[in-house]
Amino acid sequence: MIFGIGIDNIEVVRIKKQINDSVKFKEKIFTAKEIEYCESKKNYTESFAARFAAKEAFLKAIGTGWSNGIQFKDIEILNDKKGKPVIYLHGKAKQIKLDKELGNIQVSLSHLKEIATAIIIIEK
Repeated sequence: MIFGIGIDNIEVVRIKKQINDSVKFKEKIFTAKEIEYCESKKNYTESFAARFAAKEAFLKAIGTGWSNGIQFKDIEILNDKKGKPVIYLHGKAKQIKLDKELGNIQVSLSHLKEIATAIIIIEK
């Protein structure tokens, strides 16, 4: 059974501007593993933007928004050995998943030069 679905789009240039304008933006929003992965890519700002969109899409799917103390870094988007995006929850986001007895969380990312999109499906 599906508990929630979330989708988010973001302009890649917005994330690029944040990265260039703020020394601490990446460290505030992304985990060390996310930063390492994204920075290994030629078009790294597209990867950062897709992960940012996934974090926003997760909050829509879980139905809490930014309430309940969830932080950006509580939501981590990495890739498995085959390249499939996988979500890992930490802190308050993990606790909410446990409290609501949620199951699998599916993640899909897509990005072009100008737009990044993410879809999250949470199963119950």
